[in-house]
Amino acid sequence: MKAFNKDIGSLGENISESYLKNLGYRILEKNFRCKCGEIDLIATNNGYICFIEVKTRYGTNFGIPAESVTYSKQHKIHKTAQVYILRKNIMDSDFRFDVMEVILNGDDNDFSINHIEDAFQLGF
Repeated sequence: MKAFNKDIGSLGENISESYLKNLGYRILEKNFRCKCGEIDLIATNNGYICFIEVKTRYGTNFGIPAESVTYSKQHKIHKTAQVYILRKNIMDSDFRFDVMEVILNGDDNDFSINHIEDAFQLGF
């Protein structure tokens, strides 16, 4: 089951990356990891550095994907973003935290995507 979930997550990240590129985003990092956690995608758009959490599901029987980005998960993303900002020495940039919801249709491999810009804020 874990490998299946990882495959679904990777598929959602690839779909999200293509979607964002088509909107003019420039992808800086994919799966940035440090001891604090992981950020799925880091991109730039309209002067912002965007830290993007991708959540992929088959359907919404157990709620919408963004609901799984709990306060605890937000806090981990925030800490990981701080590490990225310090490593890249980009403290003077504007930042935001986005969530991408990818809902897959198991019947025909179609999907829907919902990009929630500025989905949460924790402050720096």
